[in-house]
Amino acid sequence: MSGFFGAVSKEDCVSDVFYGTDYHSHLGTKRGGMAVYCDKKGFQRAIHSLENSYFRTKFESDANGFEGTAGIGCISDTEAQPLVIYSKLGRFAISTVSKINNLEEISQRFLSEGKTFAETSQGGINPTELVAMLICEKESFTEGIKNVYNTIKGSCSILILNGNEIIAGRDKLGRTPIIIGHKDGAFCLASETTSFLNLGYKIYQYLGPGEIVAVKTTGIKTLKKENQEMQVCSFLWVYYGYPPSFYEGINVDKCRYECGKKLALSDGKVEADFVAGIPDSGVGHALGYSNTAHIPYLRPYAKYTPTWPRSFMPQNQKQRELVAKMKLVPNTALIDGKKGIFLDDSIVRGTQLKDNVKDLVENGIKEVHMRIACPPLIYPCEYLNFSRSRSSLELATRKAVLKLRGNIEDVDWSKYADSDSPEYKEMVEQIRKDLGLTTLKFQKLSDLVEAIGLPKEKLCTHCFDGSSRG
Repeated sequence: MSGFFGAVSKEDCVSDVFYGTDYHSHLGTKRGGMAVYCDKKGFQRAIHSLENSYFRTKFESDANGFEGTAGIGCISDTEAQPLVIYSKLGRFAISTVSKINNLEEISQRFLSEGKTFAETSQGGINPTELVAMLICEKESFTEGIKNVYNTIKGSCSILILNGNEIIAGRDKLGRTPIIIGHKDGAFCLASETTSFLNLGYKIYQYLGPGEIVAVKTTGIKTLKKENQEMQVCSFLWVYYGYPPSFYEGINVDKCRYECGKKLALSDGKVEADFVAGIPDSGVGHALGYSNTAHIPYLRPYAKYTPTWPRSFMPQNQKQRELVAKMKLVPNTALIDGKKGIFLDDSIVRGTQLKDNVKDLVENGIKEVHMRIACPPLIYPCEYLNFSRSRSSLELATRKAVLKLRGNIEDVDWSKYADSDSPEYKEMVEQIRKDLGLTTLKFQKLSDLVEAIGLPKEKLCTHCFDGSSRG
């Protein structure tokens, strides 16, 4: 995924953009960027790799040299951005949070029309440049963003720095959020409300799906009203979001607590010495379980943050697995001879969890009962690239079904998504065996929907049940 932050202010906004963007560091690790504007200097921009360092470290010297009353910043798992564009609409900077499934088709259309691409992303077309080109096909930013909505397949939320204003367009189905904050003399726009509090902003407005606004220090102008249909990603609450953040008025950690509570209520009595969360996102879920089941919450794992603070670093899969092992340190004093219930946000491939269980067993744990805060991931994500898998066969669910059947041709995956079906139970049992767990249970989809608190039709649950729109 990625995350962005923008600000317009009557005073210099560089500090707010710098720290506000930094508060999105949990959403990406590959690239970071800032672009600011002032009448005297015009556009100033910097982009750096974040694969071997932190946003603050890389951008502190740039921020010290920037001046501006409007700016945007981005943390990205994919392309370099923000980009500064020269066009018939004028000069502007743009940043996106997107997953464009028909990128190749659109780019080939542009190439056939004699247009060229200047930016690259991991050796291919930069999606943010593609979005900018779609915008510039039309005669205004509003019509251009509508063109993006009508053309791409996937998801796309946009921030455009247009001089001393920011134009924002939320994904047409609202899969990724944009929230506006306000304080005296300034507005900000962000993916995460975590960035608001310590910078003095308060939540002012949640952009609706497909809504487009222009934000200046004098106020907010609606350029396009929101769509009625929404499919906001349910994983924002389960996994992506930072605990203090709010989406659609619903707090992340409060939702995780409810997830853990529902798992405990559906579990019945499990004999265990403690409940624990797999750091970091599993902690909120585990607290809900512990307090509901009246089993003590302990920390059999400590996360070593001084040198391995970020969940996605680095990009290489083998290195990621090594880092995942290095940063979680088991505490033998708490686990030797004990029975533990562990809460985690999800199981994607299962490789990291398998290593965690092996560590626990080697350090003397007696039983490992794993509880997962969401249903099994049956379908790869098509909208946020949550699963980050090159192939659907990398998913733990698909690997389990392949073991059970010998092939996965002509599989009716809806049966494996149904928590009451024998196929589902057989798949979960195979995953349990593969991971070396004593017991394994996943959250029911209906319980996850209740824990979030939005109607099912307003949530994207594609990776659990294959449902999708738009």
